[in-house]
Amino acid sequence: MSIEPITRALAFAAHPEAERLLEVALAAQANAYAPYSGYHVGCALLGASGTIYAGCNVENASLGMTICAERGAVMAAMAAGERSFVACLTVSPTKICGSCCGACRQVLFEFGPGMVIFNASSQSDWIRVSNLAELLPAGFGPQLPTSPDQSTSQPRLRRRS
Repeated sequence: MSIEPITRALAFAAHPEAERLLEVALAAQANAYAPYSGYHVGCALLGASGTIYAGCNVENASLGMTICAERGAVMAAMAAGERSFVACLTVSPTKICGSCCGACRQVLFEFGPGMVIFNASSQSDWIRVSNLAELLPAGFGPQLPTSPDQSTSQPRLRRRS
């Protein structure tokens, strides 16, 4: 996979699920609450069950309390009982595709370290296709190691009893 943007037609030909994810993410983007930045983001998260969960960014006057679209979608999925994801598509209001922030990458890694990541623009035909391992090469979580590319010497997290 490449992190260079391609046209939607090329992305949809290689990943047919991306077209439906984009529809859901665009609908979620319309519901974003971003009175401070004006940066409305929508997200569609594809669960291993085949269910798609939507999220949008919700800003707050106390900026640290802002929730990104990706984490909003993860929380919706968790509330529905989904615990594993295979793809995530975000759509941002820029001509060049945006990208998931570091916090969202880590949250996504917890539940789907091998997932495909799509970053689309609502202002152009561009979409970026990558995978979470490319975006967060040193991610950590309960399932380590996740790929042969990751060092097996990385410490494994322990869950508290």
